[in-house]
Amino acid sequence: MSEVPGIAKPDLHALPTIKERITFLYVERCLVSRQDGAVTITDSRGTAYVPAASLGVLMLGPGTNISHRAVELIGDSGAAIVWVGEHGVRYYAHGRPLAHSSRLVVAQAELVSNVRKRLAVARTMYGMRFPGEDVSSYTMQQLRGREGARIRTLYRRLSKEYDVPWKGREYNPDDFLDASPVNQALSAAHVCLYGAVHSVIVALGCSPALGFVHEGHERSFVYDIADLYKAKMTIPIAFEVAAESPDDIGAETRRRTRDAFLDGRLMEKCARDIRRLLLGDFDLEEEPGIDTMFLWDDKNSAVDFGVSYGKENDIQLEAVGENNGTLVKD
Repeated sequence: MSEVPGIAKPDLHALPTIKERITFLYVERCLVSRQDGAVTITDSRGTAYVPAASLGVLMLGPGTNISHRAVELIGDSGAAIVWVGEHGVRYYAHGRPLAHSSRLVVAQAELVSNVRKRLAVARTMYGMRFPGEDVSSYTMQQLRGREGARIRTLYRRLSKEYDVPWKGREYNPDDFLDASPVNQALSAAHVCLYGAVHSVIVALGCSPALGFVHEGHERSFVYDIADLYKAKMTIPIAFEVAAESPDDIGAETRRRTRDAFLDGRLMEKCARDIRRLLLGDFDLEEEPGIDTMFLWDDKNSAVDFGVSYGKENDIQLEAVGENNGTLVKD
């Protein structure tokens, strides 16, 4: 058999895990292609080379053209591609990276389908935002009230600290510039967070749609997880950028956000938090299995895949066929 031309598909065992990758890279008005194992990004200033295996998510803004070969490389490397609008604010679509184990999504589906278990996970999520506070007896209504009060207090404190006027979260999803500077920065920072979290969720093999606090949206779980980090990452960055009034609020916010994600090891933290929420405090360091396949069994849970079962019945079938004057063969 002749060899397939081009660069060989990377060994999945050799690829960096999601927690080891850079969080995101936003590009616009450029040509995205590939050279060997690198993604090439070309605009009027020249060409930049980015190792595909180091990417967590590539965010494609307006004016971006991407080649089929580049998508092939990024997909083989297990990174995510997200198509976004001007300034990286609106989400349009995403390309799904490789996920080779259903363990986490099965656990996620089981938890979200049981009211008692779902409430326990939701309480754990809120508990992560209120360290030292026992939320085990709180209802969802009480938890939402506590969270709302916490975020409003944070907005007032940051507004005073950075001397940035705050009248509430007001923005136009169809017009990035039709908002106050701090709301522009919040929109830019949050969409970066959503993209990074989304890439971790699908890289781990989870469903972005099966949320515990949010529901009814294709990215409900993305919003669940992103809300764990806004108060410490994206919201303070937005007020900091707004206070400085840069010429391009969107671009400056994305740069600050990317640096904060890297310094705060967001990808690693996000992966660990998701595994803890869905699996508990065990097997946190275990990576999802690669090329793991079983057959479901109603008595033994699962049996090996790729096995020809029922051979012990072949002799019986042949014997029955011979007795009837007919030889039965597979």
